[in-house]
Amino acid sequence: MYLLKGKRILVVEDEEAERMLISLYLQQQGCRLYHAHDGIDGINKAKLVVPDLILLDVDMPRCHGYAACRVLSEDPATRHIPVIFLSAFADVEHRVQGLMAGAVDFIGKPFNFDEIRLRLAVHLRNPGNTTTAHPAPETISGHEPNDAPTDPGEGPSYLHQILFQSARVHLIKELALTPELKELATQVGTNTKRLNEAFRHCAGTTVFEYLREERMKEARRLLQNTTMPINEIAAMVGYKSSANFATAFKDRFGVSPSHVRRC
Repeated sequence: MYLLKGKRILVVEDEEAERMLISLYLQQQGCRLYHAHDGIDGINKAKLVVPDLILLDVDMPRCHGYAACRVLSEDPATRHIPVIFLSAFADVEHRVQGLMAGAVDFIGKPFNFDEIRLRLAVHLRNPGNTTTAHPAPETISGHEPNDAPTDPGEGPSYLHQILFQSARVHLIKELALTPELKELATQVGTNTKRLNEAFRHCAGTTVFEYLREERMKEARRLLQNTTMPINEIAAMVGYKSSANFATAFKDRFGVSPSHVRRC
């Protein structure tokens, strides 16, 4: 942790869940985080903040990671900044392509936190990557104040929080879909047992109990704030049957969806 403390890391990643997963972990390590959502945004942010290191996704809209890395490596203002690629494609061909674009390393997805820490530490040992003035770091997007990580010694462990927040983004993004627990665990780089443990520590429920509650909350919001038909709301939050939706809603809130709509 000492080697990473205070280091300014720019995370260029278009997927919010992936961005949140790695950012929460690096915050725990004492890093100062900056974020970009695609290659062009990443180039602009790199010139603006001149970070100590850039974590760059390969497959992004508007500007591919390899193209962004070439621009960064050819610009005198940014070419000294080490770039590490993040990608689910970690075979030799992709690694070579990344190195030829100017990157110093490659980290495969799903992330292994020990690997991230060690690889960053190796490439941050050079004390020459410093600047005299830096803007204040951005906060992690998508967090409400109550979702902010606590001190490592208080409440749920950071690993639980990282897994919970990352999986939460996947679940809320598509409430109509019910993912296989194993698939969801793989997406956030863990196993089903540890993922359920994370949800029990952070939310007091299992993964699917949490998903059911989020569906009910979203359904109530839509009933109160829109004129969308009840059957469409049911489908939007993952219920194929309006009758099943109405039963689940009444069990949760004590009133029917139509009663909420009338009020």
